[in-house]
Amino acid sequence: MNIPWKQIIWHQFGATIDTLDEVVRACPDNLWHAQLWDNPSGRPEYSQVWYRVYHTLFWLDLYLFGAEEGFQPPAPFTLIEMEEDDLPDRAYTKDELLAYLQHGRRRCKATIDALTDDTAQRIHRFPWGEVTFVELLLYNMRHVQDHASQMSLLLGQKGVPVRDWVITAKDAAA
Repeated sequence: MNIPWKQIIWHQFGATIDTLDEVVRACPDNLWHAQLWDNPSGRPEYSQVWYRVYHTLFWLDLYLFGAEEGFQPPAPFTLIEMEEDDLPDRAYTKDELLAYLQHGRRRCKATIDALTDDTAQRIHRFPWGEVTFVELLLYNMRHVQDHASQMSLLLGQKGVPVRDWVITAKDAAA
């Protein structure tokens, strides 16, 4: 049996990124700083829409890179997300984060296209544990989907229409 794993992984991971793209685009300006949940930490920014989008995209990018060491996000983003209890100097705009999302989507597609048996099985270590790269891809996909779902729920509760489900990556039909 010849299973096209890279194509299958891209169709689903791409759909996850497309879900995030749709909720970000659907988010009205008046909700960009809204909290997704009550945050008792005293730092409400951590639960605001703009920050959750940034957080999601930062870790999407870093996990596709495969290691904390040597990772550098594109400008204007910094490594501040890796610092415990620290925030960026300012809230990022929707346009900045949509550009970062497209960067992440391109990196994800290229990473999956370049996947080999050796790179899929390579072990990657993080403070939370170690996993093979293919498992890191699935972990990463779940992380993006989790935050996209949180934002979709908030938008739905605020009466903003968003699509319920993205079946496959928007370029999968080709």
